[in-house]
Amino acid sequence: MTDDRTPPPQVWPTLRATDARALIRFLVDAFGLREIAVYGDGDVVEHAQLAWPEGGGIMLGSVRDDGSPWQLRPGGFGCYVVCSAPDALYRRATAAGATIIQEMNETDYGSRGFAARDPEGNLWSFGTYRGEPVA
Repeated sequence: MTDDRTPPPQVWPTLRATDARALIRFLVDAFGLREIAVYGDGDVVEHAQLAWPEGGGIMLGSVRDDGSPWQLRPGGFGCYVVCSAPDALYRRATAAGATIIQEMNETDYGSRGFAARDPEGNLWSFGTYRGEPVA
C-alpha cells in the first residue's frame, strides 16, 4: 500500500538501440512516452530523452563502440513503470504491435499490470504498484 510518503519517480534508466529512431517512435506510439529531446544526425542518436506522463522517464541513444565506459547492449534493458491505467495502456500497446510477454494480471501485493517486449528486445513491466512508503 502506498501513501503520501511514496516518492515521485526520479530514476532515469538508460538504454542503447540498434535503431534508436525507430525505438523512439515505438515507445511513443505503443507506451505513450513523450519525446522531449533527440540529439544526433541521420540515423545516429547521440542522446534522447523521453518522459513518462506520470513522472520520470528514460534516456537512450544509438549503440556505438566509441571507447566509452557506458557500453550497453541493445535489448538488454528491463524496467518497471508505474501506471495508473494499465488496462488502457495494455490496449494501446497491443494495438501498436507490442509483444506481450505477460498478460494483464493481479499480483499478491496489490498491483495490476502486464509486461511487454519492444522491437529491440527490451523488457517493460507496467503496473499500478507505486512502491512502499519511505519512512
